[in-house]
Amino acid sequence: MDALRRQASKFKDQVAKQQQAVIKQLGGTGYESSNVMVIDEAELQRHQQLEKLYRSTRAGRDFQKDIVRAAEGFSSIQQKHIETGTKLSEDCYKYGTDNNVSDGSLAKEASLYGGALLNIEKEHDEFNKVLSSQVIEPLKAMAIGAPLEDARHLAQRYSRMRQEAETLAAEISRRQARSREAPVMENTAKLQSSESKMQEHKANMAVLGKEAAAALAAVESQQQRLTSQRLLALLEAEKSFHLRVAAIIDDVEAEMISEKQRKESVPPSAPFAIPLAQPRKNSEKALYFLAEAMHPFTGASEKELSLAVGDYVVVRQVSLYMYSFVILVNLALFGVLMTSLKISQLLANKVESKWLV
Repeated sequence: MDALRRQASKFKDQVAKQQQAVIKQLGGTGYESSNVMVIDEAELQRHQQLEKLYRSTRAGRDFQKDIVRAAEGFSSIQQKHIETGTKLSEDCYKYGTDNNVSDGSLAKEASLYGGALLNIEKEHDEFNKVLSSQVIEPLKAMAIGAPLEDARHLAQRYSRMRQEAETLAAEISRRQARSREAPVMENTAKLQSSESKMQEHKANMAVLGKEAAAALAAVESQQQRLTSQRLLALLEAEKSFHLRVAAIIDDVEAEMISEKQRKESVPPSAPFAIPLAQPRKNSEKALYFLAEAMHPFTGASEKELSLAVGDYVVVRQVSLYMYSFVILVNLALFGVLMTSLKISQLLANKVESKWLV
């Protein structure tokens, strides 16, 4: 009868060990969760502390990987934006160069926009560098770094030792029952041996648990600090990037609007030379200019031309020191009032002219 009982006990131990091996294979290398008190209350508290730290550091590592994955996605999108924007910038420059006519405002606007695009793509490239150096590389290095892996390995070792302690506790319980049933020397010796192993195992677990807890706590603190710093760096880099891009866009918008207003407010005219209406013998071509009055002038006689600020006049050089002025009441129509003034008379009456072209 005793022989059958011993054989059944051995078979039960083998089945328990096989079950533990299967659990380890299915459970992977993670920290085993359990609320069972294996040794004492102090060991259970240590186990719960390690379990909490293990989960916290795993969540921190996964979050770091999420940030790295997102930053790499941003970088990939930025690179595509750089390629597309650079190509459009080149196309704008090409159009502005090939179609640079005197009254072609679109060519000028295309050149301005092309220059702005080039500056914007430089900002995209700079943002990519910041993402790589200040976010991706530091977080990736910590997520796969040795301190985290070493701390997790210590916790996993403690978890395995705790499982072994559960097996030893079960073995001690069986041998205690066996000793009560048959208090012989052999059973008593085996019980004492198992209890001695448990005491040694308990001491080793206490040392390992303390080391694992300290390592995981240090990693958790570093994870929290570094991840917070990298998130703030990402936020500041993105804010600075958008502000610089917005400044570039504002500048080019102001230039394009100013160019458009200048084109709309100024009549399409330029210095030109035409033959006189009644060309005389040995006469040369006369020069005509468009000018704008900057100060008002009231003619002192019927032969002097009165001007208001903003009036446009056509200036015709009659001779080396003689000019003729025609006031433009409407930029599309010529007035009929014309007089001839010497250049010295024009300066004496403080009438200034702004040569537009």
